[in-house]
Amino acid sequence: MRTYVYDFADGDKDMKDLLGGKGANLAEMTRLGLPVPPGFTVTTEACRSYLAEGVAPAELDDEMATHLRRIEKTMNRGFGDPGDPLLLSVRSGGRFSMPGMMETVLDIGLTDATVAGLAASGGERFAWDCYRRLISMYGSTVEGIAGSAFESALAAARRGRGVASDPELTAADLRELVGTYKEIFRAHTGASFPQDPVEQLGNTVLAVFRSWNTERARLYRRAEHIPDDLGTAVNVMAMVYGNRGTGSGTGVAFTRDPATGARGVYGDYLPDAQGEDVVAGIRDTLPLQELARLDRRCFDELVRAMDVLERRYRDLCDIEFTIEDGRLWMLQTRVGKRTADAAFVIAAQLVDEGVIDLDEALRRVDGVQLGRLMFPRFDLSGSPGPIAVGVPASPGAASGRAVFDSRRAAEATGPVILVRRETNPDDLPGMLAARGILTSRGGKTSHAAVVARGMGRTCVCGAGALEVDPEGRLFRAGSVTVREGDMISVDGTTGTVYLGELPVTPSPVVRHLEGDLDAGSGPLVPAVGRLLAHADTLRRLDVRANADTAEDAARARRFGAAGIGLCRTEHMFLGPRRALVERLILAEGEEEVRAVLEELLPLQRADFVEVLAAMDGLPVTIRLLDPPLHEFLPPLEELLGAVTGRERALLAAVRRMHESNPMLGLRGVRLGLTVPGLFAMQVRAIGEASAIRVRDGGTPRPEIMVPLVGDVRELALVRAESERVLAAIEDAPPIPIGTMIEVPRAALTAGDIAGQAEFFSFGTNDLTQMTWGFSRDDVEASFLPQYLRLGVFETSPFETIDRRGIGRLVELAVEEGRSARPGLRIGVCGEHGGDPASVWFFHDANLDYVSCSPYRVPVARLEAGRAAVAGSPPSGEDVGPAHR
Repeated sequence: MRTYVYDFADGDKDMKDLLGGKGANLAEMTRLGLPVPPGFTVTTEACRSYLAEGVAPAELDDEMATHLRRIEKTMNRGFGDPGDPLLLSVRSGGRFSMPGMMETVLDIGLTDATVAGLAASGGERFAWDCYRRLISMYGSTVEGIAGSAFESALAAARRGRGVASDPELTAADLRELVGTYKEIFRAHTGASFPQDPVEQLGNTVLAVFRSWNTERARLYRRAEHIPDDLGTAVNVMAMVYGNRGTGSGTGVAFTRDPATGARGVYGDYLPDAQGEDVVAGIRDTLPLQELARLDRRCFDELVRAMDVLERRYRDLCDIEFTIEDGRLWMLQTRVGKRTADAAFVIAAQLVDEGVIDLDEALRRVDGVQLGRLMFPRFDLSGSPGPIAVGVPASPGAASGRAVFDSRRAAEATGPVILVRRETNPDDLPGMLAARGILTSRGGKTSHAAVVARGMGRTCVCGAGALEVDPEGRLFRAGSVTVREGDMISVDGTTGTVYLGELPVTPSPVVRHLEGDLDAGSGPLVPAVGRLLAHADTLRRLDVRANADTAEDAARARRFGAAGIGLCRTEHMFLGPRRALVERLILAEGEEEVRAVLEELLPLQRADFVEVLAAMDGLPVTIRLLDPPLHEFLPPLEELLGAVTGRERALLAAVRRMHESNPMLGLRGVRLGLTVPGLFAMQVRAIGEASAIRVRDGGTPRPEIMVPLVGDVRELALVRAESERVLAAIEDAPPIPIGTMIEVPRAALTAGDIAGQAEFFSFGTNDLTQMTWGFSRDDVEASFLPQYLRLGVFETSPFETIDRRGIGRLVELAVEEGRSARPGLRIGVCGEHGGDPASVWFFHDANLDYVSCSPYRVPVARLEAGRAAVAGSPPSGEDVGPAHR
C-alpha cells in the first residue's frame, strides 16, 4: 500500500523527489540530531494525485491523524486542547526551491476555545497576536481573500494607537483586531472562521496543493525552467514561537555571504517576531551578529549547527530558525541561492578547504552565472554621489525608469527599476521584467533579495532613507523626489542608489580576460580563471567565435577562442561598400558584373588578410555571401514615388527582389549560382589573402563554407568552381571546402552532401526557422510570448535548441555525414553555440566544436567543461548554487 505521509525521522536529504526539498532537509536535520520541532511531510505523490483527481487520496486523512498523534505525544500537548493547545505550521516544499511562490500558514489549531489556553501558557498579547496571524494567513491562502484587506486593518490599528510597529500593539488591541479580521473573513466568504482545528489543517493542506498551480508559481517555474508536473510536498510541524517576547525571535542565517561568498556568519534576526516577518521584509531586521549580544548561548548553538550543516551539505547553507524563550529551533535548511560572484568564490574556497575537488567545483557554477559576471559595472568617476544607500542584496549595475507597480513594470517598454516598500510573491511579473529592484524595507533575506539573487537581477533592499509612496508614484530621499518615469541607477554590489543613468565600465572578469592583470584584487577573478582553466582541461568540444573583423577576432582569441567558426562576409559589404552591391544588382550584362566584382576583390582580400592575421595559426571558417540581395537596396516604400532615371531602375529591381519571406528566397548558394562570378571573386580573395599571409611568414588556416545548400549538386558546382580558382593562386595553402547544414533537406541528405563537403557547420538559427516554419523576427514580435505563457514552449527555440525537433535533425546529419565520410569535422555556428543548455546537447551529439559571439566564448568554454564531467546534469539544484 502506498504511503503518503512520512515522519521527519523517516527520511533523508536524498528523498527530494518524494518529500520535496524542504521535507528532505528537515528529515536530514532530524537525523543529524539538530533541534527540529516534531512533524511530518505529506508527499509530492499526494499532491499530484489531488491535482489530477480533484480530491485527496482516501488514505490521507487517516495517515495524517496517526502522525499528528505522534507530535502530540512528543510535545505533550493536544491539537484542539483548550487547556494547552498544540498548534501547527503548514509549509509547502517542492523538489526545487521556489521562495515565496507557494503558501505557508502558521498557528493552525487556534480557535475561540483554544486561544485562552495559549494565553495561559504564553500571555494574552502573544496568544491574540498568533490568532490574528492565523486568520489572515488562512483567509488569504485557503479562501483567497486579498492580503491587503487584513493589512489595511492592521495599519488602521497601528494608526489608531499611534504606534509605528506591530509589537507596540497591546493585547487588547490585538483582541479587537481579531474581531475585525473575523468580520473581514465573513464578509468575503459568507461564513465564520472555522472553529474545528482538524478542518483548518485539512483545508490548509489542500490549499497548499492548489498553490502549486497559482499564476505566480507557474510564472516562477517558467522563469527557472522547473517542470510543471512535479507537485509540492507539504510539511506539517509543531509550532514554536518567536513572538513570545524579547527572549524570543526568528531569523535567517547563511554559512557564507550569499552576495560575495565571504566566509563568516551572515543573516538577519528579528526579536519578538514569527516566521514570515523576516522574509516578508515588512520590519527592519538586525544583523545576525547582534544575536550574540542578545542571546550568546543560542548564538553559539546556531553557529555550531551551521557548521554541522555546511559540512554535511558541503556547500553554502541557508537556514531558518526560531528562538522560543531562549531555546533554539531549526525550521529549515537548503543549499542557499547565491549571486554569480559568490558562486565562483565559494566553489574555489571549498576546493582550497579540501571539501570538494575541482570537478565538483565546476558542477557548482554554470555559464549563466559567468555571463552575469561579464556585465558592465557603474563608472562612478563623475557621479555626484548616491541619493540613498541600502543593503547590497544582489550585485550588478542597473539603470532604468522608476516604476512603483509590478503590473506597470511588466507592461513597460524599455528598462525599468521596480521600486517598492517591500515585495511579495504577487510582484513576480514586475520583478522578472525589471532591470533592477529597489525596496525601502527588508534585508539580505527578504523576499526581494532572495528572489532577485535566484533570477540574477540587481537588487538593493532596506534603503531606509527612501519614503516610498506607490500610490503617488514617487519616492523621496531627503530633498530629492523621484517620480515614476524618472531615470535612476541601482548598484547591487554596494547598495547605492543614484539619480539618473550612470555610465558603465567593463567588469573585472572581462578586463582580466582582455589582459588587464590588475582587474580585480579580490577573490572573484582568480576563482573564475581557475575554474575556466579546469574546464579547458576537461572539455572535448573546441570553442570558436563568430567574428567578422580583425578586432572581433583578436578579442575572441583573448577570450580563449580556438578559431573562427563563422566569418560572415555579408557584414563586409555594409557601409560605403553598399553602393558597390547596388551597382552589382543593377548591372546589365556580364561586363558590368565583372567590373563591379573587380572593384570588390581588393576590398574583400584586405578584409581577409586582417582576419587571418588576427587568428594566425587557428582555423577561420569564412562563409560566402548569404543574405537576400534586397537587403542591400533602399526600402520599397522610399522608392514608390520614383518615376524617372536611376530611381525607376532601382524601383524595378527592388520589386523584383522583394519577397514575402526572404528566408526562402534568393540567398546563399542560390545567389552564388545565379550571379556569375560572385562566389568566385570571394574564393579568389580568400586564396590571395592566404597567400599574402604565407609570404609574410604567417600560418593561415582558412576554410570556405558554402551557405544554404539543400542538394549535393549545388555544393558540387560551387566546389568545382572554387577549386579551379584556388588552383591558380600561387602560395595559397590547402583550403577545405564545406557547407552549412541549415536547410532541413540538407540534414536529411547529409550522407550525400558529405561526399562533397570536408566539414559541416550547423546553422541552427535558420534550421530552427525553416523546420518550425516561422521567421524569428515575425514570431518574437507576435505570438512567441504567448506561446511561452501557454507552455507551448518552455524556452524560446531561438535561445535553447529544440532537442526533440531540431536536435533530431542534428543527430541524423552527424550520423549520416560521418558514415559517408569518417572523421568528418562538424561544428555549430548558430547563436545556440553560446547557450549553456545547448552546449550540453552539442557535447552529447558528438560535435567537434561550437562557435558563438566573442563575449560568449568563456561561457561556452565553461559549459563544455561541465558537460565533460561525468554525471553532471546541465542544470538543477543538485549541481549549482544558482540552482536553475
